[in-house]
Amino acid sequence: MKEETFEYGNTPQMADAYKNAQNTFKYFWRELYWENCRIVPGHDLTIVKVEFTQETMKESTQETIKEYMWIGDIDFDGIHVKGTLLNEPNELTNIKEGDSVEIPLSKIADWMFSIDQKVYGGFTVQTIRSEMNEKEREEHDDAWGLNFQEPDEVLIVYDQEEHPENLIEHPMSRDMKEECKKYLSENPKELEVKDELGYTALHIQAIAGNKSWIEALLEMESDINAKTNDGYTALDFAQKLEWEHIIPILKKY
Repeated sequence: MKEETFEYGNTPQMADAYKNAQNTFKYFWRELYWENCRIVPGHDLTIVKVEFTQETMKESTQETIKEYMWIGDIDFDGIHVKGTLLNEPNELTNIKEGDSVEIPLSKIADWMFSIDQKVYGGFTVQTIRSEMNEKEREEHDDAWGLNFQEPDEVLIVYDQEEHPENLIEHPMSRDMKEECKKYLSENPKELEVKDELGYTALHIQAIAGNKSWIEALLEMESDINAKTNDGYTALDFAQKLEWEHIIPILKKY
């Protein structure tokens, strides 16, 4: 996994990149949710950049070492992001490549996925590319093996340029609503199933922001008041992630 050499966090531009990545992570997760539903994978790459820290003593002074590295095998429970470290740290000794990690959303520095080598996300990467000349960008992009947009352009959802409505609802959610209702009518017990953390199908769809599937679940009388082991309802997750298109639906029931 390629590592970027940049003094992170020391410019307003990089601070904005972190903020934008955190605020849009929900779209990354929604895309990954549907990627996990596909029989034939559609993504070339699906990764998240995370801030890792370690306290150390240097000349009798306590210092905090920071490194920003990528993780893969991503999972998300609406609160924490989980994954596997893809880089070997340069300075940190409290973590190593291949370790499993679990971090809060506030520690996300970036996210990125690619389909047919076309890049979505990559806020910090584009900030770095903005400091490069044309030749440096070509070398950088060749090292990644990906097709980046211009540095001031960051795509958030698949097919965004041609179908901006995908920012509201993922096309697979729209297209599969009737199939979802058919499956639930044939398997009504799925409405009551909870995983080991107490999550129901309604919780999972609320985290992923899938409006059509939430409508289908509620039409089939899924328990809107069901709580996870930690006490979260589907509405709690929708509000936490600011899925504005599904909050009114969950409030109505």
